[in-house]
Amino acid sequence: MKTTKWRDLRARTIKPEDEPRITAIRELLRAEQLLHELRTRRHLTQADVAQNLGVTQTRVSQLERADDLLLSTLEGFVEALGGRMEISCVFENERITIGG
Repeated sequence: MKTTKWRDLRARTIKPEDEPRITAIRELLRAEQLLHELRTRRHLTQADVAQNLGVTQTRVSQLERADDLLLSTLEGFVEALGGRMEISCVFENERITIGG
């Protein structure tokens, strides 16, 4: 039985023009995982966060799956976890905090 290496299979099935779309999907999945990870690392349930935000558990689930959040919504989510949000611009030789 012949095995196929992942890189060979990928090269046959993913065309170069597909890469931007695949990258965008990966970024969305990472963003979705971020809020879930933040919540679970704080040992909170969606119901806990919902109570802190004054919304339903369903709404917290929607926020965790959202592909684009307003900064104010993200800030509220972080505060409901007991934290505070800071926003920084990072350049080659400096970091400038613009929020938080």
